[in-house]
Amino acid sequence: MVQVNFIDVKDDDAIFEGSGWDALVVVATDISQTGFDEVSLLAEHGAKVDKRVGQSPTLLFAPGLAGGRLIISPVKNSDDDVEDVRIFADAARAGIRLAKDAGATRPLMLVSKSADPRYQSATEVAALACGQELWQALELREAKGDLGDFEAIGLLNSSEASESVNAIEAGRILARDLCGTEPERMSAPAFADYCIDAYRDSGLKVSVVEDRDVLERDYPLLSAVGRSSFAVSRHQPRVVKVEYVGEGEIERSFFFAGKGVVYDTGGADIKVAGGMAGMSRDKGGAAAVAGLMKTLSLLKPKGIRVVAELGLVRNSIGSEAFVTDEIITSHAGVRVRIGNTDAEGRLVLADLLSHLRIQAEKAVKPELYSVATLTGHVVRCYGGYTATVENAVAKQDGIAMSIASEAQAWGEPVEQSQLRREDFGKIIDPSGAADILSSNNAPSSVTARGHQYPAAFLLRASGLSANGCMSKMPLAYTHIDIAGSATEGDPLYGKPTAAPLVGLYKHITRA
Repeated sequence: MVQVNFIDVKDDDAIFEGSGWDALVVVATDISQTGFDEVSLLAEHGAKVDKRVGQSPTLLFAPGLAGGRLIISPVKNSDDDVEDVRIFADAARAGIRLAKDAGATRPLMLVSKSADPRYQSATEVAALACGQELWQALELREAKGDLGDFEAIGLLNSSEASESVNAIEAGRILARDLCGTEPERMSAPAFADYCIDAYRDSGLKVSVVEDRDVLERDYPLLSAVGRSSFAVSRHQPRVVKVEYVGEGEIERSFFFAGKGVVYDTGGADIKVAGGMAGMSRDKGGAAAVAGLMKTLSLLKPKGIRVVAELGLVRNSIGSEAFVTDEIITSHAGVRVRIGNTDAEGRLVLADLLSHLRIQAEKAVKPELYSVATLTGHVVRCYGGYTATVENAVAKQDGIAMSIASEAQAWGEPVEQSQLRREDFGKIIDPSGAADILSSNNAPSSVTARGHQYPAAFLLRASGLSANGCMSKMPLAYTHIDIAGSATEGDPLYGKPTAAPLVGLYKHITRA
């Protein structure tokens, strides 16, 4: 079993023995306000003999309740001004971990209601947190077989949460598998194949570009990054194209470019001193977009069209590797001088965005996005948070603000950065021989405005800079850097999060 099935439970009697559930997990800000006297009395009695009850996750012997197990996982500091709905996620993860360790296979979860508007999606966020907690790496599942511990998780007093939670979690599982799997098992061709399998019978339109001549003609910057990988068949680049078209009249259109660098050696500007460790996670942007498309295919929102291009490439080292100082013409016809081969992600995205730009110019109310684990600078600035950088058209439409609002409510907070004129100054080629410079030759983490100015490059290299507010065809474009949020815990091998899948889904399906 890869995915836990979440089930809406409306019957209050489900908390009792014989209901088919084998543990009751209570996620609450106040254990006395759950609405169940049996729970409150047991908790009150338990607190008299164990002071941890109500202060930290605890398991109580509970005759008469589901499975004879009552797990109380308190939500702490809910009145604190700086807290957000992630406190429910934290409590849910701790509670479900305890249920798993106790041997439960069908736990029932009760998430306390709150009048605080910050916590209106607490039940769904808690459920998704359980999915995050229980996910196990694809390599481990394939090596040891079915590792599923839970048959199902019940969501008590929930009438409509399970459908969206199950669909979102299915997308997040796909995203985690794609992002977190090692570079041979999830090479560019394997990534493409995994997507094709995941989308089978989904209704999505899927195609893969793999011919070298086509890639070099239509994706010249991407092909430069993968030039040295063409010599090894299992490492050759791919571009996966995916399209979702909802029922009814299309009212809005969304275009996503996903960075899928399946392994980043740094190329000729090689990563040294252990800097390559964890670089199989440099495909988190493409992974998140792939997962988003899976969720869309399951929930089938009406009136929207979503198009994605995933650029899958290995930044290999070898005699064919591209090098700094080369001048390469992008798909949009912009001559790019390579400033550092380790700034490869923006090259991949630029060609994808150029193709999407052409489609967006003919679309209904289009919005364009790039999603990427792009810079160390964003981690220095914001730690584990996603950052957005938008052009003037998107800013005028309030797109980053909308994403941030939706993502905050669903436990994926986003920081908003501002694109400045200095960012365009950083991509000027001092020699004048090329139209623009891809990057400087220092790590982004020590470069001023290191995560903002790549958006300026992407606008110019993709041709989107011609689609500003004063143009005949304004196009809203938002760059999303997830270098800090794509994984949790250990920065090299921590569990993938699938961010910003949930926030993006809620944004594009908002009323």
